[in-house]
Parts: sequence; C-alpha cells; structure tokens
Amino acid sequence: MTPTETRNERLALHLIRHLERRNMTAYYCPTAQEAVAKVNELIPDGASVTWGGSMTVRDMGIPAALHARGTLDVMDRDLAGSREEAQAIYRKAFTADYYLSGANAISEDGVIINIDGTGNRVAAITFGPQHVIFVIGLNKVAQTADAALARARSTASPVNAARFDIQTPCHTDGVCHNCNAADCICNYIHFLRNSPGHRHTVILVGGSWGY
Repeated sequence: MTPTETRNERLALHLIRHLERRNMTAYYCPTAQEAVAKVNELIPDGASVTWGGSMTVRDMGIPAALHARGTLDVMDRDLAGSREEAQAIYRKAFTADYYLSGANAISEDGVIINIDGTGNRVAAITFGPQHVIFVIGLNKVAQTADAALARARSTASPVNAARFDIQTPCHTDGVCHNCNAADCICNYIHFLRNSPGHRHTVILVGGSWGY
C-alpha cells in the first residue's frame, strides 16, 4: 500500500471504533466501486430507498446502481417532473426503508455534521426512514466536532452555494459570514452523536468525495 492508503486504512479503523461506540455499524471501503457494492449488499431486494442531496452519492453512481437492480422501490427526486413532485418525494422519504446521505463533516471521534437549507435531509436522518446509510469520503474527517462544524460552514457551504448559484455572501467571496441571507443554506445544523436503535450505518470511503 502507498503511505496514503496506509493512513486511510488506519484512520478508518479508528473512526469505526468510535462509530460503533456510538451505536452505529461502520465499514471501510478503499474505493468507490467497493462502496457501491457495499450499499447494494446492505439494501435487500424489495426495499424502498431514497437519498438526500448528496454529491458523494451521485458522483459514486449509487443512484444508477440502485435503479439498475430492478428489484427496489427507488424514490428518485432527480426524476421529478416538477418542484411539486420533488416535494412529494421529500415527504415520502420518511416512509422509506433505506435513506442514503453523505455528510458535510465527521469528527475523528465519530460525530457526524450536516447542514441544510430546507431541512429535509437532516429531518430524515433524525426520524422516519427505518435505516439511514451514510457514505462519507475520508476528506470529510476533521479533528474535533468543532473543527467538523467549521469545515461544514467554511468549505462545504460556500461550495454548495456556488453549485446552486445562490445569492449569499459566501458565494461572493468563498468565506462564511455566519449570514442571515434570504438564500442561506445553513439554516439547519445537525450533530449526530449517537444512533438510537442502531438506525445509522456509515460507509467510509478512501479518497476525496463530495464537498
């Protein structure tokens, strides 16, 4: 293994120990291909599945892999014909057997941070779907929960503001202003410390994925 691969494996094992202490099941997949296979392995035929607005999930090709199986009830808001249809899928997500999400950051001791503009993703992570599967690139790891929050606010949010082309101060200069802009996408800040009932599974992935 390369030095980076060695470090990634050791970091992942460290994270897995802490995630398991927080009542989450966790796996490490060195590659995206292995991560997609692990997602498919975890979701049984006949299950209903959907996902939040995760670039990690999309960039890895997970939606396409789930559609290709032909044995799942896939709720895909990206195929919605209107905003109203998409909103209906957001709400239907709370009844899904499996909900997939990325993360804006994760601390070295296993606290997962997500920030939302509308709150649909953090709401589903918190309550509703029977199972939540996070797919998290090791680029999202920060030393502490405070550092993870700072990463989410100062790295992920400005990039997402640019992706959505919205009118926020961070879109103008790339820096978090702790704003109250009308288009602010940092309206809901979610810390997942523990998983009641072991609802949450984490797949850690080598390399840089998402923002």
